[in-house]
Amino acid sequence: MLDIVILAAGKGTRMRSNKPKVLHPIAGKPFVSHVIDRSREINADNINVVVGFGAEQVYEELDGQGLNFVEQIEQLGTGHAVQQALPFIREEAAVLILYGDVPLIESDTLRQLLSVVSETSMGLLTVTLANPLGYGRIVRNRIGSIEAIVEQKDASKEQLEINEINTGVMALKGKHLIKWLPQLSNNNAQGEYYLTDIIEMAVADGIEVRAAHPHHEAEVMGVNNRKQQAELERIYQARIAEKMMADGVSIIDPRRFDLRGSLTTGHDCLIDINCVFEGVVILGNNVTIGPNCVIRDSVIASNTIIKANSIIEGSKVSDGCVVGPFARLRPGTELLENVNVGNFVETKNSTIGKNTKANHLSYIGDSKVGEGVNFGAGCITCNYDGAEKHQTNIGDDVFIGSNSALVAPITIATGATIGAGSVITKGVEQGQLAINRARQENHDNWDRPRKK
Repeated sequence: MLDIVILAAGKGTRMRSNKPKVLHPIAGKPFVSHVIDRSREINADNINVVVGFGAEQVYEELDGQGLNFVEQIEQLGTGHAVQQALPFIREEAAVLILYGDVPLIESDTLRQLLSVVSETSMGLLTVTLANPLGYGRIVRNRIGSIEAIVEQKDASKEQLEINEINTGVMALKGKHLIKWLPQLSNNNAQGEYYLTDIIEMAVADGIEVRAAHPHHEAEVMGVNNRKQQAELERIYQARIAEKMMADGVSIIDPRRFDLRGSLTTGHDCLIDINCVFEGVVILGNNVTIGPNCVIRDSVIASNTIIKANSIIEGSKVSDGCVVGPFARLRPGTELLENVNVGNFVETKNSTIGKNTKANHLSYIGDSKVGEGVNFGAGCITCNYDGAEKHQTNIGDDVFIGSNSALVAPITIATGATIGAGSVITKGVEQGQLAINRARQENHDNWDRPRKK
């Protein structure tokens, strides 16, 4: 039985934002959502989120996730914040207290902390820092047992020399928390109710305070400003890149890699610099992603090359395709095997058949394209009449000359040819040549205009 309290009421003044601090993102996801994800990974069955500043925004962002929201109207300290959740704490549960602005905490660390909770002990997550400035110090007795936490502003000169600090994350039995929280006092330099004061209460009641430690210091780093947010972003991305490289993915520069969702990869994939992956992305075997690409909610099959500066969203790319450079595949695009979509080609809501080529400067929208079709430079499907979208159907082995416009709804049958520079408004039958151009006139002795 596990109850979790996530403190997420702070404004985050130094973020200089109208948005609550806990809703700012790491890897495209709000800080607090990372903490909630870790809570679910350790099988919490009661997650309480204490909100305050911008509560409505937090409700809207986290709606439908089965959370219990508790509002802290006045900001009177961490102890006061946890008190707001007290009616929802079960006596026999283990209670874990987390922070919505500490997004990199790992589930293994939380399991380690919970493992020391019993009827006679509680857990406190601590870490040793070279520079502990600003943090509460862990005070131990002569035999090394924890006996108190002293906040920076209340610490003596000797206590300020201590390098072991309190992370704020703790775990204990619900009945102990229910007993100790009402005893908190705000008789301190800040005039706040410190959650850390329950450590002395635990010691006085004969409850052993046992320390656990994170695997990495970054796990317990909070975010107070944009600089710290950027620092944690890079730490998070470096962790992901390291794991992917251990699984066999070549990442040219892990410092210039961003994952904002999930990325599944096959064997021998290569990812060049400055690539961003969002949503759910799946790469097959032997996929190469060139520099500066953005791929969102898409599947890229094996032996495909995505060249530099391409954007792919909501699309499916089959085996052996070549996309880019500077291509854009919009939602609803499906490229079948061995399709080439080249520079400055845009596709949307279209299926493009095997071995088809659109190598440059084309737009293919709301279309079903057959196999072996060739789009010359500057070809477009005119799918929108100002009110409705219309379908273009193109059969196999069609040749579409450069700078042609196909005005939908229209069907170009198998083996047809469209002459360059044509505007095609009627269907073209199998094997036909369609040309629709203004008649060319050549005038002799033309007097070219001159500047006056």
